[in-house]
Amino acid sequence: MDITVAIDAMGGDHGPHITVPAALAYLNRDAEVNIVLVGLAGVLEAELQSLHTSVSSRLRIRHASEVVTMDDPPALSLRNKKDSSMRIAINLVKTGEANACVSAGNTGALMAISRFVLKMLPGIERPAIAGMIPTLDGHTHVLDLGANVDCTANHLLQFAVMGAMLVSAVEHKEAPTIGLLNIGEEDIKGNEVVKQAAELLRQSHLNFHGNVEGNDIYKGTTDVVVCDGFVGNVALKASEGLVQMLATFLRQEFRRNILTQLMGFIAYPVLSAFKKRLDHRRYNGASLLGLQGVVVKSHGSADSFAFQFAIERAVEEVRNGVLRRINEQMALLNKEKV
Repeated sequence: MDITVAIDAMGGDHGPHITVPAALAYLNRDAEVNIVLVGLAGVLEAELQSLHTSVSSRLRIRHASEVVTMDDPPALSLRNKKDSSMRIAINLVKTGEANACVSAGNTGALMAISRFVLKMLPGIERPAIAGMIPTLDGHTHVLDLGANVDCTANHLLQFAVMGAMLVSAVEHKEAPTIGLLNIGEEDIKGNEVVKQAAELLRQSHLNFHGNVEGNDIYKGTTDVVVCDGFVGNVALKASEGLVQMLATFLRQEFRRNILTQLMGFIAYPVLSAFKKRLDHRRYNGASLLGLQGVVVKSHGSADSFAFQFAIERAVEEVRNGVLRRINEQMALLNKEKV
């Protein structure tokens, strides 16, 4: 199955210096993938030349005269930058010239443009950002990570459907477990929205585990953790901050004196394995679920290694039919309500 990915090559903190090498590296990994680099043609051609390569049957350039910056307001990007690399990459998905779009650009602009151009899947009221977080025995998928600050119980139910179908598709799990993030496991805990969402989930055909607490995310208690975007974003940023703090503490302690430096040298294999398990680059790529097209958001500061994982996430969603699965499950959910 040939898959074409449109890459917003100008997006992110580093633009083509990261996106182009990542695209080339991924093409070498997957022979069934084609890539369209979208951006300022002259800049992209120069980057390819510096890497001693050129366009081919599997790698094309689509010119875009504008760039959405990280500081551009979403509304301005949507209205005034219709020839931006982000907009054109998403348009390629809309027209069917590409099967997915990957961007490291402005998250708000990417969400606004994607929703305007691609529209929502039937039965889905709002898109959600889904990302992976490492756990004791692998990883779990959490959504929403920031697209929706205020949610209804129905929104959380729809997030659960989308998250379950994402995991079912890319990880080949027939009935992924779903946890509803709460301040306690008991049914009486939480605000009214969370209580109502729990009841809807219990009545659905989904494999609902029940309420889960923040520490359950890292235990890997469930395959999917559902929450509103406010809570999800706070949990994500707190996790990233904690990892950075621990890494800083370790470096400081091992550099304290000659003895600790020697101990650090001896412990290097263990520290390397520890770093690899917590390497956020391996979890790069958040899915914008609920749209009539596959869109993946890479972290803005991602390096080439990390950006490849965002491309891989988009490819796997297309290859395993995530959109089709969500459509089928939403149709089943609507039948249950009748």
